[in-house]
Amino acid sequence: MKEKEGIYKEGLEEYSKSGIILGNLIMILWITLGTISIWFLYPLASWIYLGVAILMIGIILRKLLCANCFYYNRWCGIGWGKLAALFFKKGDISLFGENLGQTIAPITYGLLTLIPIVFIIISIFQQFKIFKIILLLFLIFISIYSGIISRKKICANCKMRFLCKGSAVK
Repeated sequence: MKEKEGIYKEGLEEYSKSGIILGNLIMILWITLGTISIWFLYPLASWIYLGVAILMIGIILRKLLCANCFYYNRWCGIGWGKLAALFFKKGDISLFGENLGQTIAPITYGLLTLIPIVFIIISIFQQFKIFKIILLLFLIFISIYSGIISRKKICANCKMRFLCKGSAVK
């Protein structure tokens, strides 16, 4: 049954661990490809990118989003409800849809996708190598898969889909 607001009653209580492992492997691959893409142009910037990615994805967004989520201390689509419970106290689910995390999450993921793409394209123009083209194509593929295909599947079964501004399905 579809509701206008609140918890999606038909959503999964917990996601499968195999899907969570796959999702995290793809996330690690995405950040690794981004780091390598930046490395070609400016190695120091690649370390900054990696640090910011870990900080934003692993800590800041977990505090802002996951602590206030239904899946806090549960196996969500990517398993981060469990991660958040290790580091942060449970928040208030009523704050989920209106907190700062809802605003900065798409900006964070957008920049973590676009910055490496820009860097690798500039690097290709500076010194053409087939490996860089392959890396660019793989980075674009992983970004599309993670940001659209996988996200729609996860969001379709999420208890928070009506409360989440970033939900791929409403």
